[in-house]
Amino acid sequence: MNKTIAAMAVMILVAALALTQIAMREDHAPGVIVERLGRIDSAINAEIKAGDIAGAVALIAKNGEVVYHKSFGLADIESRVPMQTDSIFRIASMTAKYLPEFAQMSVISGVDEEGNVTATVPATRPIKIIDLMTHASGIGYPFIPSKVQKPYHDAGVIDGLTVKDIKLASQMKVLATQPLLFEPGSAFAYGLSTDVLGYLVEVISGKSLDQFLREEILEPLGMNDTYFYLPEDKSGRLVTLYNEVADVGLVAHEGTGTDLEVNDVLYPVIGAKTYFSGGAGLSSTARDYALFLQMLLNDGELDGVRILGRKSVELMRTGRVDWDGDDVPDFGLGFEVVSDLGRNGELASPGAYAWGGAFDTSYWIDPHEDLIGVYMSQARPTGSDLGARFKTLVYQALE
Repeated sequence: MNKTIAAMAVMILVAALALTQIAMREDHAPGVIVERLGRIDSAINAEIKAGDIAGAVALIAKNGEVVYHKSFGLADIESRVPMQTDSIFRIASMTAKYLPEFAQMSVISGVDEEGNVTATVPATRPIKIIDLMTHASGIGYPFIPSKVQKPYHDAGVIDGLTVKDIKLASQMKVLATQPLLFEPGSAFAYGLSTDVLGYLVEVISGKSLDQFLREEILEPLGMNDTYFYLPEDKSGRLVTLYNEVADVGLVAHEGTGTDLEVNDVLYPVIGAKTYFSGGAGLSSTARDYALFLQMLLNDGELDGVRILGRKSVELMRTGRVDWDGDDVPDFGLGFEVVSDLGRNGELASPGAYAWGGAFDTSYWIDPHEDLIGVYMSQARPTGSDLGARFKTLVYQALE
């Protein structure tokens, strides 16, 4: 498998897991104070009691052993279906040589009060693959307020989640007609760059993104519960997505909100099932995703299967772009990276890397501590900050 394609495909699984042979050991977990893991139970149960989340699944692996893997609360409030450890969650956020439609791009230089683009200038250089990998391409997201939001909506650019009969190639051609937020490589903006990478994988490999991921990553790693669209015999395990509504509480998402253009929250199980979004379309379990993360922690290999080279993983987890405005290069190829522990100001280790999904899922990888953590719930919007606090709860339990 081409190394560049492999790195792009791994980034897609990021956007948007040798655990198969390891038993869970909560009675004795080397490197972890087992009694302190109980604080995680208390924190998650408190969020459920407060009505901020319906339920959650959390998993921790330390030194190659799963030391914590629990489910809490409900997968669906109305039917009182309990959350299970294998519940399935939505884990949704080039060059002209390969994609000629992106060869001549323009950059927005003026907008009016309604958000319409009034002026553009030609981009001074083409978008590079590294720009896509670091979200420095100038491409945005329709659901994130920016100068491209209205043009995207007017042109019919989607966020990547749809039940309509749409193909990735046709949607990327529409995206290529839209102006950029800034000169490629000059800034950070989280956006549809990963979807473009998915399209690039299709063009180079000659396969659909779904087929490529399944053959080259998901099946080799034993990720048997990860799909763009769930098979019928697994659709019953999909967790209900909720909105947290002020003065009301958790309400099942109806799929018509303007915050994130989810055409239908049942997109993983109904509809045309033809759109494979590199940045938003996958659904998975905590354990499946932990297999993927363990592969990255192992420098690209899991249980004898090598997905990436060691140096590729090193590059991916090295800060390159300042994504949060603190003048520190703290975003690598698809990951937030702890480049400066003091400036970061949270419990972590230098070199730890992480990201999260739009529907209240998050993870991180800490090579120094030989540690991974996965937290999955399903709500948007939510007032819960447990995804961030979960990391602190794990670090306080380390010996």
